Amino acid sequence: MQTTELLAPLHAQMTAWRRDIHAHPELGFQETRTADLVARQLDAVGIEVHRGLGRTGVVGILRVGTSPRSIGLRADMDALPVQEANRFAHASRHPGVMHACGHDGHTAMLLGAATHLARTRQFDGVVYFIFQPAEEGLGGARAMLDDGLFERFPCESIFGMHNRPSLAVGRFAVRAGPMMAGGAFFDIEVTGKGAHAARPQSGIDTALVAAQIAVSLNSIVARNVPPVETAVLSVTRIQAGDTYNVIPHTATLGGTVRAFSREVMSLVETAMRRVATGTAEAYGAAATLDFRENFAPTVNDAAQAEFAARVCSELVGAENVDRQPPLNMASEDFSFMLERVPGCYINIGNGMGEGGCEVHHPGYDFNDEALPLGAAFFVRAVENKLPLGG
Repeated sequence: MQTTELLAPLHAQMTAWRRDIHAHPELGFQETRTADLVARQLDAVGIEVHRGLGRTGVVGILRVGTSPRSIGLRADMDALPVQEANRFAHASRHPGVMHACGHDGHTAMLLGAATHLARTRQFDGVVYFIFQPAEEGLGGARAMLDDGLFERFPCESIFGMHNRPSLAVGRFAVRAGPMMAGGAFFDIEVTGKGAHAARPQSGIDTALVAAQIAVSLNSIVARNVPPVETAVLSVTRIQAGDTYNVIPHTATLGGTVRAFSREVMSLVETAMRRVATGTAEAYGAAATLDFRENFAPTVNDAAQAEFAARVCSELVGAENVDRQPPLNMASEDFSFMLERVPGCYINIGNGMGEGGCEVHHPGYDFNDEALPLGAAFFVRAVENKLPLGG
């Protein structure tokens, strides 16, 4: 019997978990209710539970047999500060917060896989079920690592997944090497000299300086990053002044940078610092750059990506597994775990039916039809990595 068929009896339960989590979304490092639900279910099927890693993270341990081999499976739990537009019964009950990225589905799939593996126990080794908080730019993966995640729960390999709208349910996408961009947020503070707007000669106009810096920043990728590399620098906000007739004493710019290697990210940061300070000095002002890396590039280990693709092919057929999906400029903090342990991050189809939409949209909802297939990937990854008698 196919693994997806074996997981069919859990479909209704996974759907109930998923919709309950969706109705009660929690922002990063506030996932106490979600963590409670996860811990209760793991404990109910006999999985050893550890809480408090990265503040609200949960790790479950399932040991079967005598092999010291191990595998880690990871899902994210946090929601986004988005006002939900949906009106179905499981819509968010918390104003201004919703599961607009499918982390409710990721959690339910991993919980379903854990439940199935605890009942069937068709493997020999140790499985670590990692339920991570605060993936959405708040540093949840780093927080778990700082709390000794892999020292306390040593994984030989690790796997995670994200739903992909526009990819049909029943399909997977797996890519070796760089898959998603690293991401950084930046703020530039410009200091000049405030003055009356009628007497600009007596001041140093920070609004003008900020505008010039913004224009110059947009030349960095075009004239500093090698053409065969890829990077994006976006200024997303400029703030200066509070009224019409005052030249502001200070101004700030903010935005984001994305790149597929740490080397390119560092190159962009260095160029930004040079452009900001040099442009400001040309106008008699001063500028400081605060550059914060929130995500490392997501880079899949080649051998683990090949393994993951084989597992996906086993489940849905090789013709339904895209091994060369486009690079994704979005970021994912599972990347920090992949820097420590060889592994792979895959995409599972979420469909794009009538009324469907992309992640981070107020009308988004995870497709419950994908739940058994996602759980089946986790189950077969364990059973293939930790085979009985292997």
